[in-house]
Amino acid sequence: MAIGSFLILFILFFFSSLNPILSLYEDQVGLVDWHQQYLGKVKQAVFHTHKTGRKRVVVSTEENVVALLDLRQGEIFWRHVLGSNDVIDGIDIALGKYVITLSSGGSILRAWNLPDGQMVWESSLRGPKHSKSLLLVPTNLKIEKDNIVIIFSNGRLNAVSCIDGEVLWEKDFEGESLEVQQVIQPPGSNLIYVVGFASSSLFEMYQINALNGELLKHESAAFSGGFLGEVSPVFSETVVALDSTGLILLTVSFQNGMISFQQTPISNLVKDSFGPAKIIPSSVTGIFAIKMNAVTIVIRVTDENKLEVVEKTNHETSISDALPISEGQQAFALVQRAGPEIHLRVKLAHNWDDNLLKESVKMDQHRGLVHKIYINNYIRADKSYGFRALIVMEDHSLLLLQQGEIVWSREDGLASIIDVTTSELPVERDGVSVAKVEHNLFEWLKGHMLKLKGTLMLASPQDIAAIQSMRLKNSEKSKMTRDHNGFRKLLIVLTRAGKLFALHTGDGHIVWSYLLQSLQKSKVCQHPIGLNLYKWQVPHHHAMDENPSVLVIGKCGPSSDAPGALSFVDTYTGKELSSLSLVHSVALVIPLPYTDSTEQRLHLLIDADKHAHLYPKTPEAISIFEREFSNIYWYSVEDDNGIIKGHALRGKCTGEVADEVCFDTRELWSIVFPSESEKIIATVTRKLNEVVHTQAKVIADQEVMYKYISRNLLFVATVALKGSGEIGSVTPEESWLVAYLIDTVTGRILHRVTHHGSQGPVHAVFSENWVVYHYFNLKAHRYEMSVIEIYDQSRADNKDVWKLVLGKHNLTSPISLYSRPDVITKSQSYFFTHSVKTIAVTSTTKGITSKQLLIGTIGDQVLALEKRFLDPRRTVNPTQAEKEEGIIPLTDSLPIIPQSYVTHALRVEGLRGIITVPAKLESTTLVFAHGVDLFFTQLAPSRTYDSLTDDFNYALLLITIVALMAAIFLTWTLSERKELQENWR
Repeated sequence: MAIGSFLILFILFFFSSLNPILSLYEDQVGLVDWHQQYLGKVKQAVFHTHKTGRKRVVVSTEENVVALLDLRQGEIFWRHVLGSNDVIDGIDIALGKYVITLSSGGSILRAWNLPDGQMVWESSLRGPKHSKSLLLVPTNLKIEKDNIVIIFSNGRLNAVSCIDGEVLWEKDFEGESLEVQQVIQPPGSNLIYVVGFASSSLFEMYQINALNGELLKHESAAFSGGFLGEVSPVFSETVVALDSTGLILLTVSFQNGMISFQQTPISNLVKDSFGPAKIIPSSVTGIFAIKMNAVTIVIRVTDENKLEVVEKTNHETSISDALPISEGQQAFALVQRAGPEIHLRVKLAHNWDDNLLKESVKMDQHRGLVHKIYINNYIRADKSYGFRALIVMEDHSLLLLQQGEIVWSREDGLASIIDVTTSELPVERDGVSVAKVEHNLFEWLKGHMLKLKGTLMLASPQDIAAIQSMRLKNSEKSKMTRDHNGFRKLLIVLTRAGKLFALHTGDGHIVWSYLLQSLQKSKVCQHPIGLNLYKWQVPHHHAMDENPSVLVIGKCGPSSDAPGALSFVDTYTGKELSSLSLVHSVALVIPLPYTDSTEQRLHLLIDADKHAHLYPKTPEAISIFEREFSNIYWYSVEDDNGIIKGHALRGKCTGEVADEVCFDTRELWSIVFPSESEKIIATVTRKLNEVVHTQAKVIADQEVMYKYISRNLLFVATVALKGSGEIGSVTPEESWLVAYLIDTVTGRILHRVTHHGSQGPVHAVFSENWVVYHYFNLKAHRYEMSVIEIYDQSRADNKDVWKLVLGKHNLTSPISLYSRPDVITKSQSYFFTHSVKTIAVTSTTKGITSKQLLIGTIGDQVLALEKRFLDPRRTVNPTQAEKEEGIIPLTDSLPIIPQSYVTHALRVEGLRGIITVPAKLESTTLVFAHGVDLFFTQLAPSRTYDSLTDDFNYALLLITIVALMAAIFLTWTLSERKELQENWR
């Protein structure tokens, strides 16, 4: 009896030591997830440095971010990520306490409180026509004690109050065919000059009273040679421009309201000049620069409007805006890249010969050239001027230079990731020293004693902090070797700047980074664009001496026929193994399921002329490819024309493009959607590497349904032509959405469903035999999610589970896609609360674990939704057998459980994509979400059924076992003594 009681006590005590993770505890933050915040490439910066207080800088970026940074460490004080369509046109600081931003093509003007980033006011500036947007914050200019901001946008000039955003006056240029180039306010004046071009050869000048918007003077003058590009102000009443040939510099003066031109051929200034020039905009008084090919020429304008060259260099040169340092004096900076160093010079605008500052700083080669520079000054201890420079590099990184050193740097290129893949880490081969084992044993005992104190609620706050610190230290999550669970990997990401990063999944630190030479601007490739990342070589155990590598594909220009570029990069070291400049374009990349003896994967590149090119170009690869020649099919989608085509290979290329690895293609089929009624808005197919555990699905009453598993299924969503605009732009009767399932080998439409009164955008995900897609229901004024599951009826006679178990089935019989498939579909629709940015699905090693949908919401969070909520077999009153199967009763809406947010309370600002990677542990999938921010975590959709949790209390289990053994021994002893006493009676 006593033994039974102790066994029950042991069982209860044992299960009490198992802590299933239903939520994230405070001391678990950072153990399995990490979150990083970025800004993007800075395109404008304004310093705010008072004599007292913190030194700060306001920046706007190409990712539509406005932020305030600490100049000491580069940390973010506050940040606002505007919408993808809310492009920031200009920023400035007004009254020393407001950050003014102009965005959305000059339509929205906002003021943010400088210390905390709270919005103070917002004004809408609509106008009659689209135009260039310009923001000007005049100094010492008030209207009835109210400081103003001058805005030119949408064909209107506006004066807006800094206090409340009220428009004080506006001047309409609707009737003028004016292309405004600059809005200039002379210092200490109440005048505003608006200058621009009325036609290709007519220069216009408007003189306006800044206090009331009254037009004081309007002059125009024609120049027969015409104008090219932008103008650059050099004085308050003088600008410079280029003629239409780009070979003559024009100094345009409008003093006293009279316009005059002065022509200076560039050949008179630079003898060996060639080719058209381009003006580099600058706000430095009396100084401007032009660029001719790779040559930068700095020119000074004298008081008599004469031009003289003060510097000519073959290096890429960036010039900062003017920095007032005293009354009537302006400083500016020039920075150049020369080998492993960058050279920084600060000069006075009126004195080119002397340098206020001249420094050289060693710079990582993989940051590229200097794109922009912003300077700020401070007073040194000896009362002299010191300067700090904020530099934007070619790889979109941001650095602060001061006193010849890099004070801090930010890798803001990671805010613009365009593709992601993964790589395994190397295997740990070295042995472990005895000292390390002893140290780990001591740490293990110490850690479990602390955990025991925490379990018994005896731990102090210092102990709790120590527990979390030891967990982070002992988790070995940032170790540079593989772990047996497959949690440690490398995330290889490609950014818009053409730079590769390797991020460790443990804590997100950058293992290496490399700015690809093939995606840098050059004479051969003027406009390089990165496209995709693919796994190129993935060595397995029999080839462990080789490092894995990735293939980076780009092209030299935005056009479809631009030549392509390939780079092959080692994922362990970040070293570029080789690169290729292609003579053909890259319209489509097809990773083939074949590898050669060195584990290099075969890839087929389709160019704009429908020729197929095989890589790698080796005899072995060609031999493998020729054996599988007749089994290669693919499809192409022409969104604009509403056409989907299927293709196959025909033979080797003939004619001018004849090549051993070039193949002609043939069109097998085409589907043409009527352009007057349907427009393609979304296509999605299954992942090539997705693992399906079983084709059979056992349902209620022991029946079996067979999934229609095909890698050639394509989901296509079309919408009525009128409904292709924004949500709510049409009535429910005018819009409908059609979903198709298409076989891409034969072009056969397997399923078609129409959602009347619905509209896009459509976000979809395809996995196994089902597809889930999200759209908007105009009739219900709500978002919907629909699911389609497709099953194979050709195996309908194998519905007996015993046949499946005993092997009496025809699952292994060959299937031809050219035979008409006998399929059935099941579908269902549900209301969903949120708008969606992207959808992904969890993936595991064997495909056994149940699926979860990962939904990127409009709030930039990731929501995990179990697939069983989107089961098309859900009914209002499920039978007992269906309940046992796990079918949930039907409701019209999908539930959103707050604890199901993968990102917890965090936001992945500007969320663009969600990547899932299977771990070696079947229960776990790795999730990486990227946008302006990065977020990584581990998910267990069916919980960790195949492993113990990280916080499992081994010490408590050991103490329980010891106590149990002692209790058993004690009970046995007492029982023996009692039995002996009873025998003696």
